[in-house]
Amino acid sequence: MRDGGSEGVGARSWTGGFRRPGRRRLLVSGIAAGVVLAAALVIPLTRSDAQPPCRPLPASTRALADDPAAATRALDPGDDLARLGSVRKLLVHERLCGDGARVLGRVVEAATRSSGPGKPHTMAQARAAYAVAASLDGIDLPAGLAPGVARMVAEYIADAARDDSVYHDDASGPAVPPEQSLPDQEGHVWLGRFLAPREAHAAFEYTEAAADAHADVKDLVAELAKDPEAFAVLYDAERAYFAHYLERLTARGGDPAARRASREEPDAAATNRTDIDLRRLVERVGDLMKYRARYALDGTIPDLAAFDRSVREHTRGTFRPAPRQLDTRPPMGDIADRPVTGPVRGDLTDGRRQLFTVLDRWAEERGVPARRARAMRQLVDDAYVRALWMRA
Repeated sequence: MRDGGSEGVGARSWTGGFRRPGRRRLLVSGIAAGVVLAAALVIPLTRSDAQPPCRPLPASTRALADDPAAATRALDPGDDLARLGSVRKLLVHERLCGDGARVLGRVVEAATRSSGPGKPHTMAQARAAYAVAASLDGIDLPAGLAPGVARMVAEYIADAARDDSVYHDDASGPAVPPEQSLPDQEGHVWLGRFLAPREAHAAFEYTEAAADAHADVKDLVAELAKDPEAFAVLYDAERAYFAHYLERLTARGGDPAARRASREEPDAAATNRTDIDLRRLVERVGDLMKYRARYALDGTIPDLAAFDRSVREHTRGTFRPAPRQLDTRPPMGDIADRPVTGPVRGDLTDGRRQLFTVLDRWAEERGVPARRARAMRQLVDDAYVRALWMRA
């Protein structure tokens, strides 16, 4: 988290921002009426636990929830991020009245989602997704907003999956044009694997100091995971992405577009890249379970059993890979929306077991060599445990 500037505790360099550390307010009251005193007695109160008054969501903002084109225009910060300040003013509120926060979440969805199944994201939609993540960086979300923002993250699951520390220098703006999703001579695309052609991508790894623009998706996910509905949306998206990814691998668990490394190690080039992708995907599932445990311990989740019941109620189901290799490249919006293959069985919050079940069935149906299947299973085990216990 970056320093919010010198305006004071909890302040940002733009209007309306709220930092996560506890807020302090100084209230001064004078007591002088009807009492003979040499001077008024001033009593400083160093903290108030009273909630700030709620703010109604403007009618003009509410209307955007049912007008995707207008919502995209309102949240599009532009290539140079000149309108990022306006987006922040629209999105950032400490407390909204009634259903205001949930409606604002619908505005986020309307602005950033594709126009329908099979439709790729546009540059304006991808820039809007970046603006949402950048605007909410370091912010305590008002109750009700998290599910809509989680659906935005799920809509851009491949972009949210990239390691921003690795690809920081590859991003030159808040969104990446479709032509950069084309593979090079070695079948490699820095944006990710198995991407749809002609789709724009949100460059969450992009930073711009002049605009105070920083979109830390991992930090945003940690905030979203406090809400059980948002948690379910993110968990569904990662499990759907796992199935989507597996069904595009070769029967040896490799990237079909990768060149062979050498005669001695014919599968090394194909599997090295996919192993990195799978490791990061599993780590993100482990991260969700780590946040759940952390919030239960610190009291953010006061009733873990109730939280888990709510997560299960909002979970769509189980996602299984196709029994044969697929070469289709659906746009990102279709990945998290893929149909479920059945209800969730067993302990939903045992993420490792849920992933093992999918992986083992895929390996059996595809006839993956036993040695490779064991290696992939170990990869899942190691990555999950590392994320659950060791990742910052």
